[in-house]
Amino acid sequence: MASYILRRLLLIIPTLFGIMLINFAIIQFAPGGPVEQVIAELTHASGGATERFAGGGGDTIGSGAQQDGGYKGAQGLDPEFIKELEKQFGFDKPPIERFFTMLWNYIQFDFGESYFRSVTVIDLILEKMPVSISLGIWTTLLSYLISIPLGIRKAVKDGSRFDTWTSGVIIIGYAIPGFLFAIMLLIFFAGGSYFQWFPLRGLHSTGSENMGYIEYALDYLWHIFLPVLAMAISGFATLTLLTKNSFLDEIGKQYVVTARAKGLSERSVLYGHVFRNAMLIVVAGFPAAFVSVFFTGSLLIETIFSLDGLGLLGYESIINRDYPVVFGTLYLFGLIGLVMHLITDLVYVQIDPRIDFEGR
Repeated sequence: MASYILRRLLLIIPTLFGIMLINFAIIQFAPGGPVEQVIAELTHASGGATERFAGGGGDTIGSGAQQDGGYKGAQGLDPEFIKELEKQFGFDKPPIERFFTMLWNYIQFDFGESYFRSVTVIDLILEKMPVSISLGIWTTLLSYLISIPLGIRKAVKDGSRFDTWTSGVIIIGYAIPGFLFAIMLLIFFAGGSYFQWFPLRGLHSTGSENMGYIEYALDYLWHIFLPVLAMAISGFATLTLLTKNSFLDEIGKQYVVTARAKGLSERSVLYGHVFRNAMLIVVAGFPAAFVSVFFTGSLLIETIFSLDGLGLLGYESIINRDYPVVFGTLYLFGLIGLVMHLITDLVYVQIDPRIDFEGR
């Protein structure tokens, strides 16, 4: 197992390199880079932006394309000033040099400074992390704590009235997008047309720093309840059906019949024999679900509930072409995702000793 772990850790290096290389290459062709963003702001401020950016076959402001050796929209600006802008953003160097310089810095976990916020990328991530941690951890816990017992119960009661009406609830939950459910929660419970039971924004109330520990924790849970509920609705439906189908598949196997024939109780058969085998497929989907919910799945929810987390940070950095934030978060989250896949393999072995990755 030690050699397998070492091989997987070494495999992370070329995988992460490929992720960064592909995205870096795509960015080179993306219109509207940071230089164009600054040019657009300057020309708009001068009052002549409309005429300067309207030409060129319908290209948008900050398209990033260059014409006759200069940026579109840069007419009237000093060429030396444009060169200074390129130097400031590091675009005076060849792309290959910029890429490998970036990788060397990232290996040392030096992600640089945001182009437009005057703060390091690490500090920016740490600032937004509490919101994403709150949404990610609580959503994952809520989904798994509800879905796994419900899925097991549905498998045991397959075809019963309980299975039928819970399936109807799950289908409705799966059909409703998380952001639409979030809007419904706001309307009904957060000062819309009905009740004002929950707050509209933030993780804490004003003056929460003066609260006691218990009051502070309750205030936190009060603020996070609706966003977590909105994010968990669709994930819980998928995980419940996955758990049910996995258990149904295992319950029909010969070893379960043998265990029952030996006189074991249904509970012992279910949780002592079936559970470990049936949970393999659930464990397999955990890394993708965790990374998705934790880092990328909360953009719309963060926007609706006015929560400033990593989802909103990533979206804004792409829109603003804040490349240090884009690539810094991509590197960090890609690394976390790859490590999570390795952890999943180790959990596999703990759940089912028959799995031998060394043999493979």
